[in-house]
Amino acid sequence: MKKEIAANSKDAVLLLAHGTPDVLGEMEEYLKLVTGGRGVSPHVVHELQERYAAIGLGDAPTVEGPYLTRWTMRQAEVLRERLDDPVYVGMRNWKPFIHDVVDDMRLAGIERIRAICLAPQNSRTSVGLFKRAVENAVAGSVSIDFIAGWADHPKLISAFAQRMRAALLNARSEHDDCVAVLFTAHSVPSRTIERSESPVEYHGMILTNSPDSYADDCKETARLVAEELKDILSPDDWYFAFQSQGMSGGPWIGPTVEDTLLQLKARGYDTVVIQPVGFLCDHVEVLYDIDIAFRATASNLGLKLIRAESLNDSSLLIDALEDLALNGNANCASTS
Repeated sequence: MKKEIAANSKDAVLLLAHGTPDVLGEMEEYLKLVTGGRGVSPHVVHELQERYAAIGLGDAPTVEGPYLTRWTMRQAEVLRERLDDPVYVGMRNWKPFIHDVVDDMRLAGIERIRAICLAPQNSRTSVGLFKRAVENAVAGSVSIDFIAGWADHPKLISAFAQRMRAALLNARSEHDDCVAVLFTAHSVPSRTIERSESPVEYHGMILTNSPDSYADDCKETARLVAEELKDILSPDDWYFAFQSQGMSGGPWIGPTVEDTLLQLKARGYDTVVIQPVGFLCDHVEVLYDIDIAFRATASNLGLKLIRAESLNDSSLLIDALEDLALNGNANCASTS
């Protein structure tokens, strides 16, 4: 099938991800970028170093790189095989930085960029800041088509459903007990998604005051995945929670995973199959927060916690990215 963007070699795709440090010693500098230059206390730096160390990050870089980087690069590599135009990866908070990658694209003669944010659910604190970073890097010199808000893309939903189906059926075959499904997405500070008459400040960065659909987008992704699994998943047996609430002051949106696990135990469940539908690959919020911290919480409650495999380089995920590269948001139900 002829690719729609293949007609002009001046076009390119740019995948956008959060970024992650390559070694433990970069943690403080990385967190300054995450917080817009404000930084965090030494205690928080040390705690996060311990979390990253628990999932394999060390004092020296590895050939494969940290999980988020390696999987994002792998997604770009597989997508590149599908498209006739080049595919780049830019990170907002670490190398390869978006501004450096855009400079490389400009030197390569790229004139039109289709930028795809690898955070499917729209939000001021992630997607909005990605968009600003790309616009600042381009500075009007390159045409940008910024793709955001693809939480309901049919191929994305099918990718999550495929992983959950395998995990849920396996859980039921191995455990003759009551099984619940828990979908999650990353929490954000409550004030960053609330309606406001003036722009919202977050870590020294000024965010738009337009309505924020993030919480609704996350729950809609979960609902659509559950709907695709209705042959094996009752509407009464799936739940949703926000995970990885931050350490900064002020309330973060919930319910939390910890509180939800407590409620599921009280409702008589013995096993919980968890799936973070806000993340596209393995990284610290999956490999530490879920696999280590939440699993320990569940164990202390007498629950068995099983995680559905991350999408990583799922062929269905790549199908979704390919469609976004070719058609933008045309195949999403909404393009908020």
